[in-house]
Amino acid sequence: MSIGISFVIPVCNEEATVVTLSEKIQKVMTKERLNKYEIIFIDDGSSDNSWFYIKDLVHQYPTQIKAIKFRRNFGKSAALFAGFKRAKGKIIFTIDADLQDDPAEVPKFLHKLEEGFDLVSGWRQRRNDPISKTLPSQIYNKVTAKIAGIPLHDFNCGFKAYRKEVLDCIKLYGELHRYIPVLAHSLGFRVGEVAVCHFSRQHGKSKYGWERYSRGLIDLLTVLVITRYLYKPGHLFGKLGLFFGLLGSGILIYLVLLWFLGLGPIGNRPLLFFGILSTILSVQLISLGILAELLTRYSHSDCMEQQVAEVLDENLPLFR
Repeated sequence: MSIGISFVIPVCNEEATVVTLSEKIQKVMTKERLNKYEIIFIDDGSSDNSWFYIKDLVHQYPTQIKAIKFRRNFGKSAALFAGFKRAKGKIIFTIDADLQDDPAEVPKFLHKLEEGFDLVSGWRQRRNDPISKTLPSQIYNKVTAKIAGIPLHDFNCGFKAYRKEVLDCIKLYGELHRYIPVLAHSLGFRVGEVAVCHFSRQHGKSKYGWERYSRGLIDLLTVLVITRYLYKPGHLFGKLGLFFGLLGSGILIYLVLLWFLGLGPIGNRPLLFFGILSTILSVQLISLGILAELLTRYSHSDCMEQQVAEVLDENLPLFR
């Protein structure tokens, strides 16, 4: 039986919610008469009884529910990536296991996909979380949207829907799961969003603290490099090299003029060493850029071209 929809659900210490979430998903799929679906739970190193309840669900519904267990906690990106590799559906949903998102809103995402979008992200307009989480998240989302050039309001929402070809070209690691829309957009896929309800957490506790934003900033820089300079690394290193080259040359010219005008010795000035180091760094960066360009020519992936061809061959709807 071909699978139309796959639900990929990372789980970490959510023993109180996994059964209820499974029931909610099955209820909405029955209501919408979508019988060709699967639910994939990924236990990301839970220390409670989450895996016990997941195994029980698999035994009850062996054709619809599947499970993956990590030996320890590897993070949400690793869990999602494992689920994506296992998923067989043409449409793949991700949803957190904490019941703060409502599976009853699945039809919203499907209708949005029918409009021609390849990835649809949830937007928690009224988020039921403390201000210590909502305020930094708002700032983070605005900065990310501005830098990435994607008009999304909520990059952190775990409730998303993807066409399978979107995920076939994206490899997740670190904290890159929240930047999937940015990566997909860079490959030419259409990214949209729908407003979703958001409930307060009733069970368990949040797995994220303030440190997630520092990691998120580093990953944002990584994503910008990947999306803008993956196939032209020489431009990145070349720009940096030219900047330091101009800076170092300007400093050295200034010091040489001082020496010719007899305005004092320059050999003991810290500025001289900074100018020399800037010039050397410039040469190194430009050389590194040239080497990166050579490597890119030999390792260029035609994944994007393959996916575009596959998208053009597909006909909507994909999930009926």
